[in-house]
Amino acid sequence: MSKQDYMNTSVQEPPLDYSFRSIHVIQDLISEEPRTGLRPLKHSKSGKSLTQSLWLNNNVLNELRDFNQVISKLLEHPENLAWIDLSFNDLTSIDPVLATLFNLSVLYLHGNSIQRLGEVNKLAVLPRLRSLTLHGNPIEEEKGYRQYVLCTLPRITTFDFSGITKADRTTAEVWKRMNIKPKKVRIKQDAV
Repeated sequence: MSKQDYMNTSVQEPPLDYSFRSIHVIQDLISEEPRTGLRPLKHSKSGKSLTQSLWLNNNVLNELRDFNQVISKLLEHPENLAWIDLSFNDLTSIDPVLATLFNLSVLYLHGNSIQRLGEVNKLAVLPRLRSLTLHGNPIEEEKGYRQYVLCTLPRITTFDFSGITKADRTTAEVWKRMNIKPKKVRIKQDAV
């Protein structure tokens, strides 16, 4: 990627906004017109968007099949995707494709149907993830919800639209020691 292209790809750009479009499957993005905001989207010579933000909130998505293939048709630099809003959809899990977006710093998943707290583990590989929302999912009702997320994702600074404090980190660490058993290390014993 040229320096000029990278300079043109910015979180400051308006998002590619497909919110409130009744989208059922990711492939629908190709034929659907994005919403227009106050500022026009910038596009590359090939006609792809130069934004780093993708809003898919308030749709009826229940999976993200073909996500990478579709966003590579829409975004000039899909590898720079930094903000994805998938809030208020019908997602029941955190799709592994999200864990491949290493520049992702903001991920909104609130108001979905995510059932298992362990789904959060998939996001631990994202080095730049700083802001995450999960409230309004069934996992929010699980005991230790906030502490589990903070232990699993120690780099986030905002969770469910609240800043993470030192006290939150301390509480999460205490919770972890009381609730998460360390993995046992097996020591090979020499045969006598």
